[in-house]
Amino acid sequence: MSLFRKKSLDALMAQANEKGLKRTLGAGNLIALGIGAIIGAGLFVRTAAAAGEHAGPAVTISFIIAAIGCAFAGLCYAEFAAMIPIAGSAYTYAYTTMGEIVAWIIGWALVLEYALGAATVSSAWSQYLNNLLNGAIPYEWCHSPFEHLVTRVGQALPVSVTNVLNTDSIVSSGVINLPALFIIILLSLLLIKGTQESATVNAIIVFIKVAIVLVFIFIGWKFINPANHTPYFIPADKTRI
Repeated sequence: MSLFRKKSLDALMAQANEKGLKRTLGAGNLIALGIGAIIGAGLFVRTAAAAGEHAGPAVTISFIIAAIGCAFAGLCYAEFAAMIPIAGSAYTYAYTTMGEIVAWIIGWALVLEYALGAATVSSAWSQYLNNLLNGAIPYEWCHSPFEHLVTRVGQALPVSVTNVLNTDSIVSSGVINLPALFIIILLSLLLIKGTQESATVNAIIVFIKVAIVLVFIFIGWKFINPANHTPYFIPADKTRI
C-alpha cells in the first residue's frame, strides 16, 4: 500500500453522487460563513494591540498584505473547486493531486487551524465579557494557567512570574478560562444540533458584526486626525505608542 496513492477524479465524483448527507447550505450560507470567519477577534481585538504596541499606523500595510494573500488563496480555491466540484476542500484537492499521506497531513493541519482559531476567538470573547461585567470574574477563572498578573504598587501588569523580584508583589495565576470554555461548549452544542441551525445563527451574528463595522466607520470617520499618522512607522527605539 502506497502512502502516496491518489484517488481519481472519477472515483471522487462517483462517491459524491452516492446517497449521503442532505445538502442544507446554499451560496448565501457559505458566503456568510466566510464573512463570519474573516470578521472576528483579528479585527475587534488584535488590531488595536498591533497598532498600539507594535506597528503603529503602519498596521495598514499588514491589512494590504493580508488582503493580497487572501485574494490569491481565494483564486486558488476557486480554480480547484472548478476542477473538482465536490465537498472536501483542501483535503480532497490534496488527495487527488498529491496523494493520501499529504491529504492526511493537511486534514490534521486544518483541524489544528480551526482549534487554534476557536481558542483565540473564545479567549477574546472572554475578555470582552469580563470588561462588560467590570471585572466581576476573578482573574483565576478567566485566564489560562500560562497567564499571570502581577500587582505592584496598585498597578496590575501582565508579566512573567520569573521576572518578579519584589516580595511585596501579588501574583495571580490563571486556573481555567471558564467563559471561553462556556462559549466553546455552547457553540459545539449548536453545531451538534444541526448544520442549518448553525448557519442561521451564524447569519444573524454576521449581520450584527457587519453592521457594527459599518456604523463604526461612519461615526469614526470624522474623528480621524492625520497628525496621529506621523511617524507612519514606529521608530526603532520605541516599543509602544
